[in-house]
Amino acid sequence: MSNELLDLSPVMPVVVVDEVADAVPVAKALVAGGIRVIELTLRTPVALAAIEAVAGEVPEIVIGAGTVTTPDEAKQAADAGAKFLVTPGCTERLLEALSGTGLPFLPGAASVSEAMRLAEHGVTAMKFFPAEASGGIAYLKAIAGPLPGLRFCPTGGVTIRNAPEYLALSTVGCVGGTWLTPKDAVAAKDFDRITALAAEAAALR
Repeated sequence: MSNELLDLSPVMPVVVVDEVADAVPVAKALVAGGIRVIELTLRTPVALAAIEAVAGEVPEIVIGAGTVTTPDEAKQAADAGAKFLVTPGCTERLLEALSGTGLPFLPGAASVSEAMRLAEHGVTAMKFFPAEASGGIAYLKAIAGPLPGLRFCPTGGVTIRNAPEYLALSTVGCVGGTWLTPKDAVAAKDFDRITALAAEAAALR
């Protein structure tokens, strides 16, 4: 089920909102641009309320919670209406909590050992984070041989310029990107700009 998350869109927008009121218009702008999935990060105090709003008002998009770092956050995000969970890394306790929600999840991995440990638990779809800082495209090419059964969503330093090269890799299902919802565009309520950026990203594949 988690593998299917990687096929919803070539780019999974990684979104931070500071105001609950911005969440639904941002989600609708992404949908208008052809994006079907959103990772709304738990980096602000309003994140859970924002997830709840999108889940209730924008059924056309699959809303997920990102930056899940504790078992409590996993449960809170699920209760808020998140349809999937994304973590920057993964401990045993967090992995147990993610599984316990019954939701699809993309746990973060940045090394071969981390990826192998997750695979031992039956996880085959992961977030590769921080992608560029961890070796980027060259790193993913290098581990494709020993770990051919795993698929990744590289996030961290991925841009509209290098996204196509990531997406060309057989082990990459989609990429995560913050560039679709720039902080200044959200603050200015420039949702047309977000739609344009979403359309550009949706056309990558």
